[in-house]
Amino acid sequence: MTVYLDYNATTPVREAVLDEMLPYLKSGFGNPSSAHVYGRLAKEAVVKARSRIAQAVGCQPSQVIFTSGGSEANNLFLKGLAASLKPSKIAISAIEHPSVAKPAETLACSGWALRRIAVDQHGFLDMNDAKSALSPPCSMVSVMLANNETGAIQDVERIAELARSEKICMHTDAVQAFGKIPLDFSKLGVHAMTISAHKIYGPKGVGALIVDKRLPLMPLIEGGGQESGLRSGTENVAAIVGFGAAAEHAVSGMSDLMSRIGWLREKLECGLSEMGAFLFSKAGLRLPNTTYFSFPGIDGPTLVTEMDRAGFAIASGSACSSGATEPSATLLAMGVDADLARGAVRVSLGLENTESHVGDFLAAMHVTLSRLSGMMRRLQA
Repeated sequence: MTVYLDYNATTPVREAVLDEMLPYLKSGFGNPSSAHVYGRLAKEAVVKARSRIAQAVGCQPSQVIFTSGGSEANNLFLKGLAASLKPSKIAISAIEHPSVAKPAETLACSGWALRRIAVDQHGFLDMNDAKSALSPPCSMVSVMLANNETGAIQDVERIAELARSEKICMHTDAVQAFGKIPLDFSKLGVHAMTISAHKIYGPKGVGALIVDKRLPLMPLIEGGGQESGLRSGTENVAAIVGFGAAAEHAVSGMSDLMSRIGWLREKLECGLSEMGAFLFSKAGLRLPNTTYFSFPGIDGPTLVTEMDRAGFAIASGSACSSGATEPSATLLAMGVDADLARGAVRVSLGLENTESHVGDFLAAMHVTLSRLSGMMRRLQA
């Protein structure tokens, strides 16, 4: 059986989460907007889930706006806020997920000036450039809390302080951070924050935008006025229930899980370094489960394919762009050589990984590298 080592792409649903979801796929199928008993029971389930998520991320239940996932939540902030403001400047980091970068580029085609904040060679924001980017006129800024490829954790709290001092609306995409590091919406000081269920052992197809209620957002989807008028459409009750359960489990077991996974990552990275791997963002604070590396002269997608054949599921960069042939935009923004960036491969550990998985992976990687290096030598001869 293939060993799964791609938890930053998605996670399996916990059994306990699935158990809570199943009744709402069967007998508890009511529409939360209905006045009868089926509707009331469904509404109660949504209210409970909203409260569990609020508790997990340090906000009020009324600040949790359910969406179809992280991408929709990111778009809701950027486009929803832009719709209520006069075009000026929007700032994003140079390493944002496409669900932030692309809508920002769309806004740039309709009168907004787009400013990308530079990062250093390790993938961390250049604070001097951030100060420059947030100079007037700037209306909104989005900086991800933890990068999905490198795992680099940004000082979002500091950026938020700068943003508030300039009266700029601040958003953070915390999809990768949630469940891996402590997350407190109030402490971060942002106006909006994106989270998603399928990164924390919950179902796909549900996420949330956590919002400061004073934020002048316009809805992307209009209709029945659900989610405080910000996201119309009949709620996906089973998925929302799963999201609430997953959030609760993620917070309660995070410390022990991440401690164990961090130890596994150290073992993994020691083995990779001994084989000559270049480890990205190793010099700074990273998510404890994420390793992003490259072997000079070895093609990343080829290595992913060969390791899949050997029984290990890993990724070449972000799952949302793994079909791309271009080098990682994140690595290029870090100033990484294009050839080295093309070889980038990500291993992201999770709940079910063990020490034997890491040992077996390193052994398989050694064999695979020897074979690929031999093929390269023969081709060059």
